Parts: sequence; C-alpha cells; structure tokens
Amino acid sequence: MASSINKDEDDFDLRVRMALLDQTPPCEPPKALQRVIPWHARLPARLGGVAFMLLALLLPLELMRPEALVRDAIEHEYFERTLRGQFMSSRPLLDQLGLPPAAGLPGYSQLVRPCEISGRAAYHLTTFFEKGGLVTLFAFKEPTTLADGSGWWGNVHWQVIRSRHGQPLILVAQKRQALEAAQLAFKQSQAPHS
Repeated sequence: MASSINKDEDDFDLRVRMALLDQTPPCEPPKALQRVIPWHARLPARLGGVAFMLLALLLPLELMRPEALVRDAIEHEYFERTLRGQFMSSRPLLDQLGLPPAAGLPGYSQLVRPCEISGRAAYHLTTFFEKGGLVTLFAFKEPTTLADGSGWWGNVHWQVIRSRHGQPLILVAQKRQALEAAQLAFKQSQAPHS
C-alpha cells in the first residue's frame, strides 16, 4: 500500500509541475549564471577585424600601383598637359625611339621638348592620334630599367613599351584606345621600310 501512495504522490507532483510550467512564462537566467566578457578581452578581435578589412581594401591599390618612375611621369604629364609647341629638334627623339628620320614622329605632334623626370633626362612627346586621342610619350636619354606593364593610375591609363633599341618608353593617355592607337602607330613606324 505504501508503494501505491508514493506512486500517486509522484503522479500528482508531476501533474502539478507540468501545470505550473504551462502557466509561468519563460524567464531569463540569472545574471550570475551568464558569462561576462570584459571589453578589453574583445578588443584584440575587433582590432584584428579592422586590420583585416584595411588590408583587404589597400592591398589591391598597392598591387595596381606602378613603379615610382611611371608615377613621376604621370605627374609630369599632368602639369604639362596644356603646354604646346616644339622646343627642340625631333632628330634626337627619333634616334632615341629607333625611328628613321624620314619616318617623322607618329601622330600629330603637339609638344616636343626635353624634360627631367625623377632626376633623369628625358624627351617629352605629346601627340594626337585620330582614332584614339592625345598620348604623351616619355623616352629617357640614359639607359633605364623599367618593367613592361600597363594599368590605370592617377585617373590616366599608362603603358610601358620598348623602343627599337630595347629602351623603355612610357605612354600616358586619358583614353585606353589612345594607348592602343599609339602603340599600333609606333610599331608601324618601327617596321623596316622597303
């Protein structure tokens, strides 16, 4: 008989507990049971996240950045963009480009002058191509090491190509098709004439 009373009491307790669970709303656990992470423990993770985001933003810009000589040529072109005239004979520039004197300068010359870029003597040629636009070409008097390449920097397109003698030439233009027209005209004028 004792076992039946205990069983009835257990069933009664279970029913009361279930009824109470249905009637009471769920509540937040006590604050003492919650894990508190101090602000200084979260700081390294936040700084790491910020550093990662900055790296993700700046790394592509650094990879697109041209060599210092190309950047200086782009800046030089910017300050002399509106200058026009022929301040020197075209013969030394043709020699530097490896072009025959009879070929003449490619395009319609707007500016031919000697200049200095990053302490290096250079020839500055701004010329116009009908199917492209204005292109500025820089040829250096002394041998210069510069890797071939192209890109967009400082709101202009740039490209490094080689002269007939293998010297680097820097082309700068505001339109991509101007670089293509200049490169085509330059290759045609370099081709041996029969």
